[in-house]
Amino acid sequence: EGWHQGVSGGKPINNVDLPDQIFLRWQSLVEPQAYRARIQIPQWVRAEMVRPERVYCRGSKEWIDGYRFAIALGMAPGGIVKVWVGGPCVGFKEVGRYQAKVEQLGPNQDEKGLFYRAPNPAAQAWIDQHGIPYGSW
Repeated sequence: EGWHQGVSGGKPINNVDLPDQIFLRWQSLVEPQAYRARIQIPQWVRAEMVRPERVYCRGSKEWIDGYRFAIALGMAPGGIVKVWVGGPCVGFKEVGRYQAKVEQLGPNQDEKGLFYRAPNPAAQAWIDQHGIPYGSW
């Protein structure tokens, strides 16, 4: 399953204020299990998002005043969530590692259009042989 970065399924969320908290629900394909978490965004992260940092941007080959305007989420089996704040050229800083709760409604929520999908055959074969590496993240 690995880490999935980005907010809202990898789609940017525009025209919003600095985040105070993030509500997250996801389905682990390898367990199968659904998880939910509410993550409070610390004040230092909010301050970091509005503070410009003078950095050399390799892509444009110029010095810019860059911002850490993005929050990236990484979800892993066992309900582990890691959060980073960052942006192009300025890099990412880890905000924290969190433990989500099991979603009592489970991975199959018909009224929401959410259905469990099994891993592809190659991934399932790897899981069957090696197991899920809990604790490695």
